Order: sequence, then structure tokens, then C-alpha cells
Amino acid sequence: MAQAAPPGVDPGEFLVAMAEDTYEMVAGLQLVTPVLITSVPGLDDIVWPGTEVITIAEGEPLKATLERLHADQAAVVNADAPDLPPLLVGKLFRELGRAEITVCPAENGGAVAMACALPAPEWADPDLDAYDVVKDLRAQAPGTRRVATTPGWHRLRAPEDLDRLDPGLEGWDNTRALVRAR
Repeated sequence: MAQAAPPGVDPGEFLVAMAEDTYEMVAGLQLVTPVLITSVPGLDDIVWPGTEVITIAEGEPLKATLERLHADQAAVVNADAPDLPPLLVGKLFRELGRAEITVCPAENGGAVAMACALPAPEWADPDLDAYDVVKDLRAQAPGTRRVATTPGWHRLRAPEDLDRLDPGLEGWDNTRALVRAR
């Protein structure tokens, strides 16, 4: 994520700005309790008091992380999608009525977000950075209909991805401030 920082912007500050914008979007959703899952030290400073923070080891499998959550359902949203519309997170949960896992695919591969009931299906070992995560999950599933998709979105993984940010969308204030400063 930090590698997406535009020239002249500190990569660490950019990572924090994106993570904070993504967290604030999730925290603003009704009927959702945000949990910060991070491998970045000090990132817990961006959350509201009382928010659970789960620190993971770099490279910890998502399946193991999901086992640490205490909820009926969970959506995992990558922090490099600071302008993700909240409606797409809602669609992830809605699709769980017909599938065990739902994925919001990322343009250029991977996934922006994924949702599932907890405990996560035993057959699933999701990797949100895998190029074709939907294909991979469907190959793992006992039936392809167990994995649904929502409309896709974009992630900020390289400086040229900044062109995908829509200035007309609400939110992403911290990222916007850093991008405008350049």
C-alpha cells in the first residue's frame, strides 16, 4: 500500500491516511462493528476508542485471522481502497443470503473486500491478493455457487492508481489531503 504513495508524499503517512479513510467508512456503517486487523505497528492510533484491534504477523493467512473474530458475519476490507463506497460493503453482506463467501473483486486482480459467515467455511482459504481470488475460491468450493461476487472497485497499489480516485465521492479525506498536497 505504501508503494502507491505519490512522489513527494511519505509512504508511511500515505499508508496511514488510506487505512484511516477505509476504517472511517466501515465505522460509519449501521449495524457494523469495526475491527482493525493490522500488521503495521502503531496503526491502532487511527481507530475510535473501544475498537478492537487484532495484530497479525506479516503474511498470516486470512483464514487464521477470521478464526480470531467474534461475530456471526465478517467483511474484510483492504485498507488500500480509501474511496470504497459503503454501498459495496452492504452488497457483500446481502449476497451472503445466497452464498457462503462474497467477493468485491479489484480491478487489475485481487479483491477489495470479502465477506463470509463465521466461522468461515472450512473449504475456503482466501487470499485477497491472489490475482483471480474468485476463481481460486470457486476452485476450493464444493460448488461454484458458494462464492458470489459484487460489482468491483479499485485498490491503490501504485502511484498511477491515484488517477482512479473520484474527487466527487464523499469520504477519503485523509488520502485526498495528501494527494492534493503533492
